[in-house]
Amino acid sequence: MAKRKHQGKPAPSDRNFGELTHKFKNNIYGTNKGKIREAVLQRDLHAQLDWLGHPTDKRVLDVGGGQGQLALYLAALGHHVTVIDISDEMLELARIRANEAGLCERMRFIRAPLQEIAQLSLGQFDLVMCHAVLEWLVDQRSAIDLLKAQVSPSGALSLMYFNHEAHLMANMVYGNFDYVQKGLKVKQKVGLSPNNPIKQADMAAWLEAAKLTIAQKTGVRCFHDYLRELNKADDDFDALLELELKYNRQEPYASIGRYTHLMLIPIK
Repeated sequence: MAKRKHQGKPAPSDRNFGELTHKFKNNIYGTNKGKIREAVLQRDLHAQLDWLGHPTDKRVLDVGGGQGQLALYLAALGHHVTVIDISDEMLELARIRANEAGLCERMRFIRAPLQEIAQLSLGQFDLVMCHAVLEWLVDQRSAIDLLKAQVSPSGALSLMYFNHEAHLMANMVYGNFDYVQKGLKVKQKVGLSPNNPIKQADMAAWLEAAKLTIAQKTGVRCFHDYLRELNKADDDFDALLELELKYNRQEPYASIGRYTHLMLIPIK
């Protein structure tokens, strides 16, 4: 996305995580947070897509697919998966893992930002996934339209994003009152803290405008991030995961997950 001049200040820009590839691998994907995320996404996809567990050779697009965890899982089920990411480093790790798993023939890797999807002329897909990407974009609204355009009329969009309301709740629990008073804004975001958490009301308006309907809503990490005793997640992870999966599609828990996962269907 092109940068614009803002009264002498650098314009906001989308985030590229190439330099943090190994930090992602160790601090997110290899942690309890990552295990919960993968379990929730796999469960949700199987619940909504009756073809997923059958070798029907469907086409899948993973936008911002990073190191390819979910893409590899779907390729192993027999589907053709195209992974798009802006980071060469992330894609290289995904390629290595695909080669090790013997899945290269079912996978394609493209370096490109989300905003250039239309220019790639990839056609439409049975499933489009975009997970933990929107919260790093400057123009989130337009991204919804770009993603929808890649979904076939009978296909689905799996969208996961950082939940503004849960971000506020967690910071209140942590006692970060000044941060909440400032509207959850700081002068400079660093590391793995998302720039633009999304409000539920904003997402609802964007989906209505894009003519996408919610087939399923899930909270991702509804309980994990609110634990007072953090060691509980390590000491009794199986019990925690069982409860996350039991309650995270029910309200109010679905709306307080640190991330929100939506299975979306185009309105015909």
